[in-house]
Amino acid sequence: MCRCLPIACAILAAAAAISAQTPPPAFNGQEQPIADRMRQLRSLPDNEWTLAVGQLARQIQALPAGAGKLRLIAGLSGLVTEGDAGRETLQVVADTLAAVMAGLPQDQRMYGTLASLARYEHVQVSVDDPKYRAAMAKLEAADEGRLSPQFTLRDLKGRQWSLQKLRGKVVLVNFWATWCPPCRKEMPDMQALYQRFGRRGLVILAISDEDAGKVAPFVAAQKYTFPVLLDPGQKVNQLLAVEGIPKSFLYGRDGELVAQAIDRRTNRQFLEMLKLAGLE
Repeated sequence: MCRCLPIACAILAAAAAISAQTPPPAFNGQEQPIADRMRQLRSLPDNEWTLAVGQLARQIQALPAGAGKLRLIAGLSGLVTEGDAGRETLQVVADTLAAVMAGLPQDQRMYGTLASLARYEHVQVSVDDPKYRAAMAKLEAADEGRLSPQFTLRDLKGRQWSLQKLRGKVVLVNFWATWCPPCRKEMPDMQALYQRFGRRGLVILAISDEDAGKVAPFVAAQKYTFPVLLDPGQKVNQLLAVEGIPKSFLYGRDGELVAQAIDRRTNRQFLEMLKLAGLE
């Protein structure tokens, strides 16, 4: 998942600063090959990605406890949701992250990552800590504001789009940016979904907070035909509490939230979401 930097990098930075605000030590001989492999994940096709992320999760789980293991599992926690990792791999990542965190003082963002895995990826997390409970409460509050939001934005052609006026349609609201690798990776699948289901009532609203001068050439070059909306000032980003991208919210024909994704989704995962809204 991306923010101003990929969230995995942000988490690694937080983990590195846990103890003494000093640069982290170099990875040891066991850890360095894992770190190198993690850097390659985004370049892999989906089938190779799924295999590689599962292998990495288990390799990190088997490492001795220590700062290097924490940095690695924190980084993988930010990458494992960028595709279809599978429930077993997600559970291994959550279990390893929780176990490593138990022995070291943590930044609140680490608890937020663990809570996100539990709430949105539906893994089992058994952590009895006030910081974890606070992170979960924050997610629950954010979800309340996403249930039936109302907003109006203009697309690249100046046309206004109002979520409220799209009642009767199935609406996929996707937050993205041109600089975000997982965003760019999922957009061809979104285009395919739009072509397949558009006549059956699917509307895709792809929202970027970038300038039109950056967004329009990218969209034209990729020949995307779904509506691309601009969110100057990040008002809608804030309304839906979007702190990382890509992020998707699926609204049913009644205007209510049906499903959401905290990161990049594959074509298969998008199809599973659409089934919940009656499109298959």
